[in-house]
Amino acid sequence: MTHPPPPQKLCFLTVGATAPFDGLVTAALAAPFLAALRAAAYTDLLLQHGASLVFDPRAAAAAGKQHGLTVRGFAFNGEGLGREMRAAREGCVVSHAGSGSILDALRLAVPVVVVPNTALLDNHQEELAAELAAQGYVVYGKLGDLAAAIGEVEALRKRQKAWPPGRGGEEKGRGLVGVMDDEMGFVD
Repeated sequence: MTHPPPPQKLCFLTVGATAPFDGLVTAALAAPFLAALRAAAYTDLLLQHGASLVFDPRAAAAAGKQHGLTVRGFAFNGEGLGREMRAAREGCVVSHAGSGSILDALRLAVPVVVVPNTALLDNHQEELAAELAAQGYVVYGKLGDLAAAIGEVEALRKRQKAWPPGRGGEEKGRGLVGVMDDEMGFVD
């Protein structure tokens, strides 16, 4: 009698399409992050690495194998990342702090860890990540301790809010709508 394979638990990481983010790729392939994934019962790590100069498919697969994970990657998907994000519903998405990637994950109700690319000229990614985390929509991930974010994902899943947010509770300050308006370049 054959048994069905165990269910896949995927961590999908995206660096986006506009700016390289080798720091995130490097952090995701480091032993502490891979060990955190395995400890949280993940089976797979899929990286959308963009134009990364550090992603080596053989080295990534070998690093994953050392931690009992299947690690794969691809540069871009011209059809978007919806399929990959839907595959991560039982796991999580780790994303650069680009608004498009974050919104896609939130719309699909996939827990998302947002990691700002601090090498960019302005800190709009940090502002967006901080505000979304403060409002309880995402986990704010840090390159220096990305493994810690995996421990916060299940807590986020249990308290995850529906997207898009309602207008209630935004009377104090500009709230998430204001941050998104700023991100998209809308002015009052």
